[in-house]
Amino acid sequence: MDISFWVFVYIAAAVQAALLALALWRRQTNREANRLLAVWVALAGIDLAVKAGYWHTLAPEWFRAYRFVALFPFLYGSLFFLYVRALTRGLGFRWRDLRHLLGFAAMLLATAPVLLGSTARLQAMSASWIAGERAIGSWFDLTLFVYSLSYVAAALVRVHRYRRGLRERRSDADRLSLRWIDTMAACQLVIWCIAIVQALVYLPILNYGLLFGAIAGWICVMGWFSLNQSPVAVEPEAAPADEGSGAATPAAEPDDARYDDVATRLTQLMDGAAPLYLEPALTIGQVAKRSGYPEYLVSAVINRRFGGTFWDYINRLRVEAARARLADTGDTRTILDIAYACGFTSKSTFNAAFKRQVGETPSGYRKAAQPLTGAAGDAGRR
Repeated sequence: MDISFWVFVYIAAAVQAALLALALWRRQTNREANRLLAVWVALAGIDLAVKAGYWHTLAPEWFRAYRFVALFPFLYGSLFFLYVRALTRGLGFRWRDLRHLLGFAAMLLATAPVLLGSTARLQAMSASWIAGERAIGSWFDLTLFVYSLSYVAAALVRVHRYRRGLRERRSDADRLSLRWIDTMAACQLVIWCIAIVQALVYLPILNYGLLFGAIAGWICVMGWFSLNQSPVAVEPEAAPADEGSGAATPAAEPDDARYDDVATRLTQLMDGAAPLYLEPALTIGQVAKRSGYPEYLVSAVINRRFGGTFWDYINRLRVEAARARLADTGDTRTILDIAYACGFTSKSTFNAAFKRQVGETPSGYRKAAQPLTGAAGDAGRR
């Protein structure tokens, strides 16, 4: 393979990784998640820089660093999992999360004889590696693949659960469904597949150059998606704060004199000629701005005067509006059209919210509310 070409690619990718990591660390949107992503990208950049240095010189002195960064993939899978958790739950790195680094620590101990070996031994191992022989047995690759891919799988399971909960709570679930996580995971799976094939069989095209060239490309993909992220709606497993606000809000005093005024204003906005809840992708920030009151105060009033979270409140109003339209014999629109007209932007979210509140499906409710329309008419409306 053309080593000089890949050395250039790696150095360019390492520089890009350093700049991307700095930008992510300073970015306030999805702050906790982006800081974990910054660490992840920085490690990938260091990995590529060391490999570029070793391949450029092929000096034994670089081989020790080369073998050390070869352990970094034991961090990539766990960092991906922690990144997804931070996005979906708003949890940054905690001391207890050190357990997710145990794989890296265990392999660091297992390869310590190589890392701490004498200069003569490193020279021999470097010469063997250059000749195409393994520096460490195949057990290393197998352990790495199983360990890292298990974290990728766990992250995808968490994303699936997040999406399912989001569809049940929010009308703009499709817009906030973290589709870029699927792309990031797919890129990792491609890299791991190349690595697995390269470790098991010799194919000229599937060499170390292509493998780490794919990592360089992955950094570009990461940069594109990470710097274009919109704020993610955190859905904690047990959230005392209003979920619709996307962050914890300071609690208003229980005897705040403005509660009645805020409640009256919200009722006006929701019961007027053009009810605010009919607007798709509505946020609590938009409602607060229209009401003229602080977001934390609007959130507190919704929780204490109307019951439930912001999205419970909005979806309840939307479902009631949909019920009235479904029971109207003169409304011949399809159920999906009615759902959209009432502010929902996702069929699955509408069905879940309607059944949770009414106790039956929208089609079942319409059939019961309009018994004279007949099965054929009901089927036509669907």
